[in-house]
Amino acid sequence: MTPAPRTVAVIGGGIAGLTAAYDLAAAGCEVTVLETSDRVGGKLRQAEVGGIAVDVGAESILARRAEGLDLVRDIGLIDAIEHPSTASASIWTRDALRPMPPTVMGVPADLQALLASGIVTEAPESAPAAVPDEDVSVASFVEQRLGREVVDRLIEPLLGGVYAGHSDRLSLRATAPQVLALGGDLVSGAARSLAERAQAQQSSQPSPVFFAPTGGVGTLPDAIVAAGDFAVRTSTTVRGLDRLPAHEPGSPRWRLTIGPTTAIEHLEVDAVVVATPAPAAARLLSDVAPRAAFALAAVEYASVALVTFCLGGEFRTTGSGFLAPPVDGTVIKGASFSSSKWQWSRDAASDRAIVRTSIGRAGETLLLQNDDENLVRLALADLTAAVGQAGPVIDAHVHRWGGGLPQYEVGHLDVVDEIDADIASVEGLEVCGAAYRGVGIPAVIGTARVAAARLLGRETLGS
Repeated sequence: MTPAPRTVAVIGGGIAGLTAAYDLAAAGCEVTVLETSDRVGGKLRQAEVGGIAVDVGAESILARRAEGLDLVRDIGLIDAIEHPSTASASIWTRDALRPMPPTVMGVPADLQALLASGIVTEAPESAPAAVPDEDVSVASFVEQRLGREVVDRLIEPLLGGVYAGHSDRLSLRATAPQVLALGGDLVSGAARSLAERAQAQQSSQPSPVFFAPTGGVGTLPDAIVAAGDFAVRTSTTVRGLDRLPAHEPGSPRWRLTIGPTTAIEHLEVDAVVVATPAPAAARLLSDVAPRAAFALAAVEYASVALVTFCLGGEFRTTGSGFLAPPVDGTVIKGASFSSSKWQWSRDAASDRAIVRTSIGRAGETLLLQNDDENLVRLALADLTAAVGQAGPVIDAHVHRWGGGLPQYEVGHLDVVDEIDADIASVEGLEVCGAAYRGVGIPAVIGTARVAAARLLGRETLGS
């Protein structure tokens, strides 16, 4: 068995890189995190809007996957988390905010309840069909069984909110395994799934779907750094990654070339974790894991913008927010009523309201070419049309995530298997992050903990 590494470089200081660093340091490794930007956290970030620190990246963490809660517990924050005050979302379509009927990832469990909601004009007909052996797009799977209107007005806005992608291209197995698990009869499967969930909650303590640390998800990266025993170097670009020649036992296996071209520096370590987005990972791995690099280079990314408002006056609305089907031609794809959802946000806002609106899906480059002023104007117009009154605007902030979300197209998990196989053949090398097996925070944390466990020669950490 290969001994656990003594020194490890983690390339990338997002939630994946920080988690891997935390676990490796906790096991006794000397770890250095190398981050190109001037801050850690990746897509977990905060900015000030109206004098209030708000999340301008991820806003919540899925509680039904254990990885997020486990990490929060490990770093000592489990007693400082909140659950949303409300989780009732709407669909803004046909000129009204319409309550979301019971669904599993957009698949309706009750066709009459869906019709009554006004989201669709006619109750779709359920047409059960065998589940294909091969991966298919989410849209083709659902459309065959429930028709296009369900895809356009339920599936598409939900997937657009999570992946900023299009259901006609997104992989069923990678992005909507909950839908695949319903089987060929989607409506019956959704009804059964919701009934089982309700029964489970009756026999135990009700479990909220989401949570966040008090103060926001953007506080989590600094909390991991504070709790961990590892070094962090920001504003540090890794320019090259090379395997060292055959070496004596205990000598480093890897050399990293870092820093500006005018002041190149080398760092030698036993092991490396590449926790960057796919394009950067492909460049770094081109010589040491070429098959993985080739696969990573083909992963496409979507750019999005988040427009956050601090509003005065009375914000007359209920629920946690809404999603907007792209078929309706709106600019925003959804809104989150942050100060209605989170007690910490409500306390900070006082008599104001914090509302986040999101813009952008894969391929929508023209829309995002608008300057910040225009994006604010366009987002406010949609928000006002949806809720009836949104103002006065005390402050607004635009945060752009260029190439922010990887697109899991049909066959994505096969591509990831190829990447994993190539990486596994290279001693002392691991990868993790959002490009692989889920873009949600718990899924990303999961890839990091698996990467660290492999380097340490453990099947699971903490066992």
